[in-house]
Amino acid sequence: MFAKILIAALVASPLVVAHGKVSVVTGDAGGNTTALGIQGGVVPGAGSNSKTEVDTTIFNSLSAASDGLGRTEGQGKNTLTGMSAVVAQSGSTLPQVSQGGSLSGTLHIVTTDGAGPYTAIVDPTGTGAFSTGTKATVTQQVPGTFGEISPSGQTLRFMSRMLVKMGLMKRAANVNKDYPFSVAIPAGTTCTGTVGGQSGVCLVKMANPNPAGPFGGVFAMQMAGAASNTTSAATTSAKAGTKFVA
Repeated sequence: MFAKILIAALVASPLVVAHGKVSVVTGDAGGNTTALGIQGGVVPGAGSNSKTEVDTTIFNSLSAASDGLGRTEGQGKNTLTGMSAVVAQSGSTLPQVSQGGSLSGTLHIVTTDGAGPYTAIVDPTGTGAFSTGTKATVTQQVPGTFGEISPSGQTLRFMSRMLVKMGLMKRAANVNKDYPFSVAIPAGTTCTGTVGGQSGVCLVKMANPNPAGPFGGVFAMQMAGAASNTTSAATTSAKAGTKFVA
């Protein structure tokens, strides 16, 4: 009898797909950016999932150290060509990181599956080759357990997580909260990529471990004092054709 009730509850309680997105990043030596695919104020903070989640990045692999730039529901696959729009939106100075320095930013938890903890991977080639990148230490972490958080923004307790997984407790449709994060970039990092009309670029991937996603974002940075913000038109054109599928 209990089994029948449990099955009925699972069918009657659909889980809400949820997201977290990197909305702004700054370097310890200046500069700022946002993640690929972010549409800024065009996307409302609160509201239905169909309106609030369109610019959050979804990855295919639970392993953060996997290749690709992810995709968004609203714009499809993220590509390196999208970096031109990012630079136009946030300014021509990408986050500048000193040797042994760090990045800081804001991660916006849209709905409950977009929580922490987040893993950061640095790709020095600037191509999305995160499988051969370097793991960076997240020194200020986004709250959450296994990528989940409660509607009030509190970390879910064990029993609550079990009820959610069983389908007996509905996830929140919208959390709409910002959380700060910091990432220590490994000393000796050298960036060699060319994206968005700029050279000397690394890509950084932030991803949570939620199997409904994973969710997060990919953004660009440069090492302070070693970056060139210009590149030839021919090089830009060649790089613009490079695409990765998450």
